[in-house]
Amino acid sequence: MDTKVLENIGLTGGEVRVYLALIRLGPSTTGPITDKSKVASSKIYHLLERLLQKGLISYIIKDKTRYYQAEDPAKIRGYMKKKEAQLQEQKQAMDILIPQLQFQKQGEQEKSDAQIYKGFLGIQAIADHMYETLREGDTFYNIGIPSFQEEKYHEYWHEDHKKRVKGRIKCKMLFNKDAPKEVLDNRNKYWGCDARYMPFSIKTPSWILMYKDVSVIILQSNEPMAIEIKNRQITNSFKQYFDAFWKLTKKET
Repeated sequence: MDTKVLENIGLTGGEVRVYLALIRLGPSTTGPITDKSKVASSKIYHLLERLLQKGLISYIIKDKTRYYQAEDPAKIRGYMKKKEAQLQEQKQAMDILIPQLQFQKQGEQEKSDAQIYKGFLGIQAIADHMYETLREGDTFYNIGIPSFQEEKYHEYWHEDHKKRVKGRIKCKMLFNKDAPKEVLDNRNKYWGCDARYMPFSIKTPSWILMYKDVSVIILQSNEPMAIEIKNRQITNSFKQYFDAFWKLTKKET
């Protein structure tokens, strides 16, 4: 007889041995049950109590002595139905718990991280980090790019776009209205770049770069600096401004 199935429905090995001993013995005291089941006498009461709770055995009292007996084996079906009901309750509880755990995990992942970079080398480090993060087909966004940049910066951005094209990464750029048209023409000659003017006449010395869950506020003056913020909600907020402005623009010709 294959008794492994009893363990598969939730009985321990000790419980199975005690239950089978009672099936064979009939009403018995703990001594014969211990001998027949080959379990330690120190564990027999604990095992019997668990089988009682499962409804698979019962006991009668004769002359102030307990005689344990196995219930009708058909009671196993009742035990299984009870287990199924408990499993359903656990499933329902987990259906409530899992979204809460996922929310907490997301909250952990969404922790903000901010860093300040100074000097143009810092801005280059931000660009390098961006290219390490983005993959082929991804896009980054710039809004409010100022007109003034030192010539050495222009030279760097030419090389930056070559690096971008090599990685097959796209970009969308919104320049301030006073930016020279030849600058936009230059950017648009590179694959995957769409450079346009802001829809409003706004002059700002800084601009915002966005990609993935990162946004960077860049001040490219005589003393360049940048603040890199890793937070999806903040980046999505900036991106909504970008999208609203972008819809009001048209492709440069």
